[in-house]
Amino acid sequence: MSAAESVFPQLEALLPHVQKPIQYVGGELNSTVKPWESADVRWALMYPDAYEVGLPNQGVMILYEVLNERERVLAERTYSVWPDLEELMREHKVPQFTVDSHRPVGAFDVFGLSFSTELGYTNMLTALDLAGIPLESKDRTVDHPIVLAGGHAAFNPEPIADFIDAAIIGDGEQAVLDMTEIIRAWKAEGRPGGREEVLLRLAKTGAVYIPAFYDVEYLPDGRIGRVVPNRSGVPWRVSKHTVMDLDEWPYPKQPLVPLAETVHERMSVEIFRGCTRGCRFCQAGMITRPVRERSITGIGEMVEKGLKATGFEEVGLLSLSSADHTEIGDIAKGLADRYTEDKVGLSLPSTRVDAFNVDLANELTRNGRRSGLTFAPEGGSERMRKVINKMVSEEDLIRTVSTAYGNGWRQVKLYFMCGLPTETDEDVLQIGDMAVKVIAEGRQVSGQNDIRCTVSIGGFVPKPHTPFQWAPQLSAEETDARLAKLRDKIRGDKKYGRSIGFRYHDGKPGIVEGLLSRGDRRIGSVIRAVYEDGGRFDGWREHFSYDRWMACAEKTLPGFGVDVAWYTTRERTYEEVLPWDHLDSGLDKDWLWEDWQDALDETEVEDCRWTPCFDCGVCPAMQTEIQVGPTGKKLLPLSVVK
Repeated sequence: MSAAESVFPQLEALLPHVQKPIQYVGGELNSTVKPWESADVRWALMYPDAYEVGLPNQGVMILYEVLNERERVLAERTYSVWPDLEELMREHKVPQFTVDSHRPVGAFDVFGLSFSTELGYTNMLTALDLAGIPLESKDRTVDHPIVLAGGHAAFNPEPIADFIDAAIIGDGEQAVLDMTEIIRAWKAEGRPGGREEVLLRLAKTGAVYIPAFYDVEYLPDGRIGRVVPNRSGVPWRVSKHTVMDLDEWPYPKQPLVPLAETVHERMSVEIFRGCTRGCRFCQAGMITRPVRERSITGIGEMVEKGLKATGFEEVGLLSLSSADHTEIGDIAKGLADRYTEDKVGLSLPSTRVDAFNVDLANELTRNGRRSGLTFAPEGGSERMRKVINKMVSEEDLIRTVSTAYGNGWRQVKLYFMCGLPTETDEDVLQIGDMAVKVIAEGRQVSGQNDIRCTVSIGGFVPKPHTPFQWAPQLSAEETDARLAKLRDKIRGDKKYGRSIGFRYHDGKPGIVEGLLSRGDRRIGSVIRAVYEDGGRFDGWREHFSYDRWMACAEKTLPGFGVDVAWYTTRERTYEEVLPWDHLDSGLDKDWLWEDWQDALDETEVEDCRWTPCFDCGVCPAMQTEIQVGPTGKKLLPLSVVK
C-alpha cells in the first residue's frame, strides 16, 4: 500500500537543516510499531504542540497503549512540527507524518487530536494542511481520515466545528475502543454509504458528537436561538464518557521515554480522577466528576511496572488535588520505603494548603531533592476565596508555610489568579500583603534571611460547564493595570520586596483563550484567518501574536454582528442558550446557575466527598458514583529478587 509508505527517506534529508531534529525520528523506548497490514483500523494520535510538550501528555500516551494492545488495531503518534521544518516540508512536499513509522497522517482511518487548551487550534490546521486533508469537514471524501477532537477543550468544540468530523467528550479509554469497532464493521462491509454513513453510525450511539449533524440558529441580537439535529436518529444531546474503576485501566503500563528533553522528565501515575472541591473557576474539576480513586495496591503495581519499563528516577502522583487521596499518607510512605535504596523521588504537582502536612512532605522528599513547595490560594483576599469557593484561610496558609520553612524548606511558590468575578484592585493588592506575611513568618521560624516566596499570577478565563460560564471576563487592559499596581507595591517594599519573586502573564493571551473557550461556530472563521496569516504555536509566548488575533477577529466577526468583547467581557444571562448546552457533562444547568449566584453572595459550598450530596446532577445523570477508599490495604514492600 504505497499510500502508507514511510516518508523517512525524504524527511531525513531535511533534518540536518532544522533545530532539534531528534524530536522527529521516533524509536523511543516503549514505542510500538506494527506492520500496516496487521490492522483493520488505524489511528494517528496527535497532541497539537511540540514534541517536548506533547510526548509526556498522559492522555495521548494512554490511548496509544489502549489501542495498540488490541488485535488488528494500530495507533501511531504525531506532534506539531516547528516552523523551520514546516517550511521545508512544504517546499519538498513531505506530508505530516507519524514519529513511529513516519507514515503520512492522511493514510490513517482516524486522526485524533487531544486538546487540553484551546490555543492548539491553529496547530491543528497546520497539521491538517500538511497532511493533505481538507481543512473543512464538508470538503473531505471517504478516503480522508475521520478528524476527531478530545481532551478538555472538546467540551466546547463549537469554535472548531467546521474543521473536525467528530468529538468525544470525557474519558477516552473505552470510547476509542467502541469507536474502533464501529469503523471496523463499516470497513468490513465495504464502506457503505461513504463518510456520511460511518459518521451517522457514530452519532447514533449518543456518545460521539458529529457537529455537521446539528444546525445552529441565531437570534437577531447575535445570541443562539437553538441547536437542532438535522438528521433522524441523531440525539438532541451528546453525553460525556466516564470510566469507572480505574484499577481496570492501569495505563500507561509502559510509559514512553523521550529521546529529546521534554517538559516533564518523570514517570507519572494518575492516582485518582475527578475532583469535588467545587472551585468555581476550575473546568477540570467540574467536567471530570465524580471522584474515582485508584486503589493503593493498584498504584503500587503501576509504579513498579512503570519504573521497570522506563528507568525514570522520579514518580509524579497525578490528579487534580493529589493530597486528597484517601490513602495518600500510606501511598507516600509505602513508595518511599520501597524505593529508599533506589533513590526514587516522589512528587505531587501541587498541594492544597489545607491538605499539606510535614509527614507527607517528608515522605515525598525522602529519596529525592527538597525543592520548592507550590500552593495555590488562587484569590488574594479572604472575600475572593469565598467567591471562588477556595476554602483556605490566611491562617491556614501562614501555618502551612511556617511548618514548611521550619522543616528546612527555603522556597515557596504561591499561585493566584487575576480578573476573577467581582474582584477589585484591593483584592489583588492583598496578594502582596500575603507574600510579605509568608516571608516574615519564614524568616522568624527558620532564623534565616534567605527565604524566598515566588508569586505567580495567571489571568482568569471563564470556562464552559463551570458556574463562571456566565461571568464577564476582565479586559486585557484592566488586567495589566491591576497587575502593574501589585508589581509596584511589591517592588516598593524595602524590607521584603527583594525576597518576593513576581511572575505574571499579561492579559492578552487570556482574551484569546476566552474567545476560543466560550466561542461558537462563528469563531471558526477567526481561527482560519489567523492560521492563514501565519498563526502557529499560540501557547508559546514567543510565537503568540495578540495583534494578529484581534486583526483577524475585526476582519471576520462584524459580518456576524458580534465582536471579541461580545464573547469575552460580556456577562451572560440565565435565559441565554450557551454554545455547549447540547453537550452533557452531567452537571445540571440550574445547579451551576445557583452556584454562580452563591459566588456573587460570597457563599461557600462544602466538598460532597465528605458531606451530603448537593445534587450537581453528575452521579444520577451519568449512572456513576463517587469511588473513594480507604481499601484498608497497605503498600507492602515487594520481595527483593536477588
